[in-house]
Amino acid sequence: MVHVDSEAILDIDYDAAAATLHVRFTSGDGYSYFDVPADVHRAFVAAQSHGRFFQQHIRDRYRYRKVG
Repeated sequence: MVHVDSEAILDIDYDAAAATLHVRFTSGDGYSYFDVPADVHRAFVAAQSHGRFFQQHIRDRYRYRKVG
């Protein structure tokens, strides 16, 4: 799990074998996003703005489920 410096996102984790991205928001809510390519995860972690990257490249593009 990678802790990121973001106003909206707290942690990012990725299960490469399942191609599942796990995102925990500063609100405490966590979500799993399915069938996310590894290069999208890498770009997300490296993004200058994690919140902006999430909005533009992940939100509403992958199936998801709220967790925890």
